[in-house]
Amino acid sequence: MDKRQAIGSWLSGPRAAAEDMGVDFGYRGERLGLPEAGPGSVAPLGRRFGAIFIDWALCLLVANGLIAQGNAHRAGNWAIVVFLVLSVLTVGTIGCTPGKRLLRLRVVSENGGRLTFPRAVLRSVLLALVVPAMVWDRDTRGLHDRLAKAVQVRM
Repeated sequence: MDKRQAIGSWLSGPRAAAEDMGVDFGYRGERLGLPEAGPGSVAPLGRRFGAIFIDWALCLLVANGLIAQGNAHRAGNWAIVVFLVLSVLTVGTIGCTPGKRLLRLRVVSENGGRLTFPRAVLRSVLLALVVPAMVWDRDTRGLHDRLAKAVQVRM
């Protein structure tokens, strides 16, 4: 094996090395029965990060203006509580937070139906803990989505 090829596979990561050996991973969401592109397909990471940024900014604004009255440290702590309540109420009822709605994303159950309220609570609590959301699977679903049997899709 050429050293350049070994270094290239190391830099590309294990997925690229497996693909070079002939492993077919398919597209994101294929194992869940979702389309490859368009409405109902797995939401792209950029939109998901954008949605959570919008939601967090909204929660900071609410916490700072209504609860913490300008105290930045208290506002940050209260923003987590506001975020948790916002996520539980909106995902548990209409399937999307304000940020997800603006970026045309939705949270659905793995079978394509509405996410039940208890699963929305579980998902929201795990999302507020942050770490479960940073552990992804091959379909780019966070651990919080996997445990709640949820998936974020395009509208």
